[in-house]
Amino acid sequence: MKSRHLTSLAAASLIGLALPGHAQDTPPAPDNAKMLEAPSDVAAVPADAEKTPSGLASKVLTKGNGTDKPHAWDEVTVHYSGWTTDGKLFDSSVKRGQKASFPLNGVIKGWTEGLQLMSVGEKRRFWIPAALAYGENPGGGRPGGMLVFDVELFDVKRNPAPPETPSDVAAAPADAQKTESGLASKLLSKGSDEVHPTINSTATINFTVWSKDGQMLQSTATHGQPATIPLAKVFKAWQEGIQLMTKGEKRRFWIPKELGPGTPDDVTCDIELVSFTEPAAPPADVAAAPADAEKTASGLASKVLTKGDGGAHPTAASTVKVHYTGWTTDGKQFDSSVGGNPIEFPLGNVIPGWTEGLQLMTKGEKRRFWIPGKLGYGETPAGGAQAGGPPTGQLTFDVELIDFK
Repeated sequence: MKSRHLTSLAAASLIGLALPGHAQDTPPAPDNAKMLEAPSDVAAVPADAEKTPSGLASKVLTKGNGTDKPHAWDEVTVHYSGWTTDGKLFDSSVKRGQKASFPLNGVIKGWTEGLQLMSVGEKRRFWIPAALAYGENPGGGRPGGMLVFDVELFDVKRNPAPPETPSDVAAAPADAQKTESGLASKLLSKGSDEVHPTINSTATINFTVWSKDGQMLQSTATHGQPATIPLAKVFKAWQEGIQLMTKGEKRRFWIPKELGPGTPDDVTCDIELVSFTEPAAPPADVAAAPADAEKTASGLASKVLTKGDGGAHPTAASTVKVHYTGWTTDGKQFDSSVGGNPIEFPLGNVIPGWTEGLQLMTKGEKRRFWIPGKLGYGETPAGGAQAGGPPTGQLTFDVELIDFK
């Protein structure tokens, strides 16, 4: 659940090269304030920095307290600050006052490689060349060129090791099936029936993705649970390929970069289709709030579908666990967690209609919300729904509050 953006796409960050989003800025602790100042050597790699064959340079600022180092598939907890070579601070968990936790294989290559050099308690400065970061001219508001990071490693959460790299990861074998789009695949094990998902399905999958040179880029195996994805919201190869599968089937795909998730080269992935569901019928009152709906001063309307336990309510500072489905006013389902795992997120980090609305609920409650554009993504948000951005205008959600803390 990214800041100000509702999504159930557990795989939305697939091979993502962006650092995770976090809570809004709060003053840093005094002992971390110095991590906000641009280093004197920010413009160039100093002569005494360690260098790896990839071009990554680093320097230990504070030694760690042990030998416990993360693997690429582990989850790490860190504080960090990042600068461009002109000394401009472009991102900092220290400034936000909240440590960052994330799977190490889900961030830029320089981080994936660099943090494996560190032990818990260590602080290190990295000079990350563009090829291991976002490139020279990445666009999308991301910084280009060499980047400099100060990172302090607080904790390592061990995840299961990923599957071994297939011997045919570099190229599709001659007996692979090929589609007109250029997608190649090979059946690894058969499914349990003959029914296939559609583009409107929400699929629950296990997957592992490798680069052509055999580097594991991301895997649900390292997180201990499958990913639930609306097929209409993932990249072309997965949209096409998963529709070829049946429940329980395992298949290997060789994905050309033009059909892939935005990587600079082709990738190979193994997918197991655990299950899939079709969209629920939209509510009869999806287009507008009925007369008996509760309304708040902000314009948020809602109606209780199932009563909760009547106990405490979450606050904006709570972390909530929910199931939900969302529709536009024409009845089109654009997102849903139902059929997969519940979604857990800080309530202060989502759209205003959710932040306000879930505070009305108690544990176990189900409620329908009619959220005006100003409390959602606006009437015409950047990118636009037609360009793959968030949906516009009024949105209708059914939400079940499972738990909060």
